[in-house]
Amino acid sequence: MHPGQAEQLVVALRKAAQTLLERRSIRDLQQTLSDIVAAAVETIPGATAGGISVSEDGIVDTRNPTSRGISELDRLQGELHEGPSITAIESPTEDGVVIAQDLGGVDRERWPRFAPTAVAAGYRSMLSAQLATAGPMRASLNLYAAEPHVFDLEARLTAGLFGVQAAMLLHGSEQAVHLGRAVDSRDIIGQAKGVLMERFGVDETEAFQMLVESSQSTNLKLVDVARWLVGEVGRRRTRRAPTDGARTDGARLDGARTDGHGPEVTTSELLRPER
Repeated sequence: MHPGQAEQLVVALRKAAQTLLERRSIRDLQQTLSDIVAAAVETIPGATAGGISVSEDGIVDTRNPTSRGISELDRLQGELHEGPSITAIESPTEDGVVIAQDLGGVDRERWPRFAPTAVAAGYRSMLSAQLATAGPMRASLNLYAAEPHVFDLEARLTAGLFGVQAAMLLHGSEQAVHLGRAVDSRDIIGQAKGVLMERFGVDETEAFQMLVESSQSTNLKLVDVARWLVGEVGRRRTRRAPTDGARTDGARLDGARTDGHGPEVTTSELLRPER
């Protein structure tokens, strides 16, 4: 690669990264995957279509393909456990890139069950770049071309660098999603503790212990118990709210009454999730 091409490559990669980060929050994993595919097809020489194969717990799924036909080809590789994407995920080369120069020629022998279907669908060349190397999720970026021998050394180099870049964005997006779920769980547990503190006159530590004991006795996750409790309070408010929008005398926010004219809700009833 001459100096001019190298400079163009750097510019293309920087532009792709900027586009990925500007289009949507990195917390949106599906949008991040879609942006990775779109940027790769635009950036890597020779690519006309693409998608991402994701392997989790031995199951391979297709994500964000540019067309239904690509979705079917990516999914077929998972079903057959054969093809450039599977090789890139499980047995990649040192640079993480696997190229099929001619699925109608010599590469037909390498992937004998997948290659004929790809050719019949109108694709003779394919390039797969590994995106993730650790953790429960492994992935590959799959690019397709109608003509054979489309992906040259420049395309391979670009795909390898792009794969590393995209893998970091994918990892960051995964972590952001997990962090967001953790924050959401913390918030719902905090709301549930507030309900118990108000209803039973306990402090924060005692309210949390009530949730823990309820979780253990029902074999439900603590966050699920908290989510049920908050939801149940909301449902009871709705059922017992007066039609004119004003609360009746003696009514508690959670629907229980303290004036002796309505049923009191016991601890066990309040914490018993619906089955």
